[in-house]
Amino acid sequence: MASKSLASCIFCKIIKGEIPSLKLIETDLSFSFLDIGPLSKGHALVIPKYHAEKLHELPDEYLAEAMPIAKKLALAIGAPDYNILQNNGKNAHQVVPHVHFHVIPKPSESSESGLVIGWPAQSPSKEELAKLQEEIKGKL
Repeated sequence: MASKSLASCIFCKIIKGEIPSLKLIETDLSFSFLDIGPLSKGHALVIPKYHAEKLHELPDEYLAEAMPIAKKLALAIGAPDYNILQNNGKNAHQVVPHVHFHVIPKPSESSESGLVIGWPAQSPSKEELAKLQEEIKGKL
């Protein structure tokens, strides 16, 4: 029996054909389509057919296929510059709780279409970074 989140997931419904989409590529593990609220012309999504809310919950075989599909879409869209975006959790701006990758063409540097982001870089000390490195490596 499907969980409530799975049963109500808009992307799962798109995969099943319960909600129409502008499909681009479909394989046994993935489904891609044009975004209906695009940031720029050609904005597309790649979604795994496995329902997982966050990247770390997704089996590796689904991840292994997602990036080659994103690459094919980027080439087919023909934008020389583009972003591949993937968010995990509400605080990280994930709107649909199903892993998905955006392929977002960026027509020009001055263009307001495409992804517009800030990059609030921090300045940790070398010692803080070294401590963090050891902490992360200890968990790998």
